[in-house]
Amino acid sequence: MTDEATPLPWPTKGLIAAFAASGVVHLVRPQVFEPLIPEALPAPRALVYGSGVAELACAAGLASRRSWAPAASAALLLAVWPGNWTMAAKWQRSADVPPIAKAAAWARLPVQIPLIVAAWRSPRHRALGP
Repeated sequence: MTDEATPLPWPTKGLIAAFAASGVVHLVRPQVFEPLIPEALPAPRALVYGSGVAELACAAGLASRRSWAPAASAALLLAVWPGNWTMAAKWQRSADVPPIAKAAAWARLPVQIPLIVAAWRSPRHRALGP
């Protein structure tokens, strides 16, 4: 727990920026993310919109140090991990995707681990009271 005067650490600032940018793209260009939704899940467009709203909420929560934001942000990153696996697997099978993009898709999977840790460790307000 921290107070408001303590600056946010750079990993938290990076997460805020990433969540905010990605959340906006989810809402403005949902078709970019629809192929990432595993086929077993229904209503891909609704899931993309929902995850965009969740990303924006997490960005705002982390920025304002809400007590729920670190856990919610870590959970969101875990929840979208299957989409990243789906994308990497689809791209691996596609002749239209360049090898560098395939490598980047696989490389992003382990990168989510430090993002989850950073989200979990993000500062929150001190509890008020005696």
